[in-house]
Amino acid sequence: MIGLIVVAAKKRLFSFLIFCCLVSNSFAQPAVTQEEAIVQKFYLQSHQQLFWFSSEGNIKKATEWLLLIENAEHLGISSDKLQSNLIRVALLSNKSLDSIYIEQRDRQISGIVLNFIKVLQEGNIKFDYDGVNITRDSIYINLLRNSKPLESVSEMVERLDCKDYEYAVLKKFLNDSIRIMDSLKYKKIAVAMNYRRYFSVNHPSERIVVNIPEMEVIYYQNDFLKVKMRAVVGKKMTPTPTIASFVTDVVTFPRWNVPHSIAVTEILPKVQLNENYLEQNNYEVVDAKGHVIDESILKWKSYDEKNFPYFFRQGTGSRNALGIIKFDLANPFSIFLHATSWQGAFTKDYRFLSHGCVRLEKPFVLADRLLNGDINIKKLKSGRKNTESKTIKLPHKVPVFIVYNPVIVVGKKVIFLPDTYGLIN
Repeated sequence: MIGLIVVAAKKRLFSFLIFCCLVSNSFAQPAVTQEEAIVQKFYLQSHQQLFWFSSEGNIKKATEWLLLIENAEHLGISSDKLQSNLIRVALLSNKSLDSIYIEQRDRQISGIVLNFIKVLQEGNIKFDYDGVNITRDSIYINLLRNSKPLESVSEMVERLDCKDYEYAVLKKFLNDSIRIMDSLKYKKIAVAMNYRRYFSVNHPSERIVVNIPEMEVIYYQNDFLKVKMRAVVGKKMTPTPTIASFVTDVVTFPRWNVPHSIAVTEILPKVQLNENYLEQNNYEVVDAKGHVIDESILKWKSYDEKNFPYFFRQGTGSRNALGIIKFDLANPFSIFLHATSWQGAFTKDYRFLSHGCVRLEKPFVLADRLLNGDINIKKLKSGRKNTESKTIKLPHKVPVFIVYNPVIVVGKKVIFLPDTYGLIN
């Protein structure tokens, strides 16, 4: 009897351990990547386990795709040679392979081809923050599934390739003037081609584009260039991140809540050297909740980078670090576009001078355009210190793209810009 009880207990324990393992495994499953997600959708829509290995015709088509993808450097697209070699072996020996292996290779081929079509159409741009991205997976799946029966792979790629003028100039330059995969110039051109693909697909007629290496901002309205201006962008040590987002409102006479890193490394030492520094530059001391602290009672000499418990907030006015106007931009980095109290920076050729935000040469011109003239610029410019700050909602949100494009096209000329942040390697 005791033996039976022990056996039963062991069975229950074994069942419990199996259950725990199953639960543990269910939580341990890695997140599905974008590349995997598009493959899953492809097979769900086709309602079949095999696509490429389903017929001799499709096997031949898969071989065509792999050959083209392996030699796509002329399009500024590089491929994974090792992965394509594994698939090529599978294609040649498909009749001797088991069903599970065939299924895996079938999905690999789909992943390679779908990802190639996606890059060909929209580029391979990864923003540090992307609040604009719209998934187009269904489009690429349909392009592959409904490809023209008599159309070769090379003809299909030619049909789907970007038709943008600047892209065509870059592509011609790449093929005429650069040794493929042998220089930083090739990599820079490939990045620039990707941006042209991206903007050909993500093509809002009204948009603001900040190109960090160019240190310039362009505003398009109805696809026409309306405003072009110089910009100050982040230093090499405090780089401006790449962002795809929206400007939602304009803030006049903004206060500047100084980031803690700037407060303790730049402002605190100045206060310790000059007790009048805060008053001279219109700063106040606040706690974490925004309550103003009487600066006269603080023992400034006792503070350093590690123990300073407060923050600095600069009052409004033309001498404010943000200037008289700021353009709010949704992102997790506290990055925005704004005016500046130092216009002299825009006369410099080297304008990598900020802590990450983008300073604008012509903020009032941009505000006037975005608000359709519904803003009193003259009144703003006459405003004094500590003028009340106001937030003006835009009639509609406007896309903003902060990009790192190291090559620009002017007419038929290709111009390489310095890679100040060293991102192309």
